Amino acid sequence: MQVYRLNALFDNYIFLLYDSTTQTAAVVDPAEAEPVLLKLAELGAELVAIFNTHHHGDHVGGNSRLLKRFPQAVVYGGDEDRGRIPGQQVFLQEGDRVEFAGRTAEVLFVPGHTRAHIAYYFPPFNPDQVGELFCGDTLFAGGCGRLFEGTPKQMVNSLGKIRALPDQTRIWCAHEYTLNNLQFALTVDGHNVDLQTRFAQVKTARQQQEATVPSILGVEKQTNPFLRWDQSALQSAAKSQDPVQTFARIRGMKDQF
Repeated sequence: MQVYRLNALFDNYIFLLYDSTTQTAAVVDPAEAEPVLLKLAELGAELVAIFNTHHHGDHVGGNSRLLKRFPQAVVYGGDEDRGRIPGQQVFLQEGDRVEFAGRTAEVLFVPGHTRAHIAYYFPPFNPDQVGELFCGDTLFAGGCGRLFEGTPKQMVNSLGKIRALPDQTRIWCAHEYTLNNLQFALTVDGHNVDLQTRFAQVKTARQQQEATVPSILGVEKQTNPFLRWDQSALQSAAKSQDPVQTFARIRGMKDQF
């Protein structure tokens, strides 16, 4: 399974999963159809699945047009997004499985950004591979999604599920927010040497217009304040030792950043 990162809208990423043996493809969170159609034409591939993480327009905006071109494609989304994702046919819950290119992904229920958000985790197929996590707007490189429909407790639980995955897991998040996220992170975890190093690397990458996605979970655990609610530096910044309250206060600071 090959993963292609496609640019969309202003700062969105769409992920096209491609199986060269069958010339088929699946797409994760098509914000718009055109980049997907262009890549499918380039590959000579047939779209067989749309994997949506949540219902926001910048994640499902291309569904309808893609279905017109590939009416046989199956649209997947969270069970609690019923009626909110265009063309949805499969309603997924925690622990369900989806398959593509001979690989099986586990569905994680990760509410917080929205009440129905899910993520798709493809574990390594063999020891030479890494896992792939398609997490929409739950976890970002250096940050996490705003809490539009969920609670801080829900988001901590959701991020905890992600934090428990293997460190080498690649994080395919849906926006290029990394530089701003790390600028904020330095305001609450400024003595973190790993964070300082990462910020310098990302700053250089963005100056050269290089993408910062995918990220690596192990790096996120060292530098992302929203996976570090149990670290003393973050608890000090939040003036709390309670994990949920620490997360909530740091998230509130980011909302005002």
